[in-house]
Amino acid sequence: MKTQRRNFIQKAGIIAASTAFLPNALWSATRRKKEKLGVALVGLGYYSTDLLASALQLTQHCALKGIVTGSPEKIPVWQQKYGIADKNVYDYKNFDSIANNPDIDVVYVVLPPSMHAEYTIRAAKAGKHVWCEKPMAPSVAACQSMIKACDSNKVKLAIGYRCQHDPNIQAYMKVGRERPFGKILMVNSAAGYFDGRTDHWKQSKALGGGAMGDMGVYALQGARLATGEEPISVLAQSYTTRPKVYDEVEETMMFQLEFPSGARAACQTSFGIPMNYLKISYEKGWLQMEPQSAYSGNKGVMSDGALIDYPIENQQAKQMDEDAVAILNNKDLLVPGQEGLRDIRVVEAIYKSAEKNCAINV
Repeated sequence: MKTQRRNFIQKAGIIAASTAFLPNALWSATRRKKEKLGVALVGLGYYSTDLLASALQLTQHCALKGIVTGSPEKIPVWQQKYGIADKNVYDYKNFDSIANNPDIDVVYVVLPPSMHAEYTIRAAKAGKHVWCEKPMAPSVAACQSMIKACDSNKVKLAIGYRCQHDPNIQAYMKVGRERPFGKILMVNSAAGYFDGRTDHWKQSKALGGGAMGDMGVYALQGARLATGEEPISVLAQSYTTRPKVYDEVEETMMFQLEFPSGARAACQTSFGIPMNYLKISYEKGWLQMEPQSAYSGNKGVMSDGALIDYPIENQQAKQMDEDAVAILNNKDLLVPGQEGLRDIRVVEAIYKSAEKNCAINV
């Protein structure tokens, strides 16, 4: 396992010194406005291969134009399937030269979390807008460096929280804002699945693995979005039932949150327990979502009988289209880097609480 991880990191160019590069500022300043953005996927694992690439075929305002991979054997497959030109194919060493490619407007970073900051910063320096998968990065410091790089290079940074683009999630957020059932008292939020893999980056601490960062942000966002508040304290406990697999990171994390209004939340996430639900208890009623953060089929019901069930063709396509429109029109993104940072600030407190076995202020 350790040899495979070392080879992966070497292939991605983390150990090698990064290539110093200055973007073509003149080209960036004079390029004409496009009607459709060209997207390059960085990392061709499951999420890119099975979900993002196909979703890009459904978008109206962006298109799959490039790939960045350390696996040469994948290149002909992608080129044949999606018609990607030779000049739009990159590896991790020549990635910075993407700055000179007018076909590519957006770089979508779909790599293990430990690599998000490096490739977001390199993309920003190349003058490209960045979409970065969640979790944004393993630390607050890394998140801040990503935001700073994008701001300094005048490019936009969106975090891949597809759920916030889902009208079903937006519906319970609206209930939280309008409070038809009065004050929020308690939120129960859970997101997890059984992962049978035994040698994956999600089990590696060095690559940013662990249930909390991956699935835990969905449970955390369920509570944050339901209340519309940021937690002020956390109390957490982690455990592992498969120590031979999860010897570096947690398999399951349970955490309690306290919000400024007095609302509380009990949240769970796991790579060993299938669960996906949200229950919000108000003074005069309740709202329940199940599932709450699936790729499709998120739906809910309220205590007055009202249903939350808005069909959506493809979450990822809607996410990328809406982010593309914001970039094309120079508008605010729905889920900017600051939103990813807010989650990681809480995630850091959760890990600290689990380690010290006490409540931690956020």
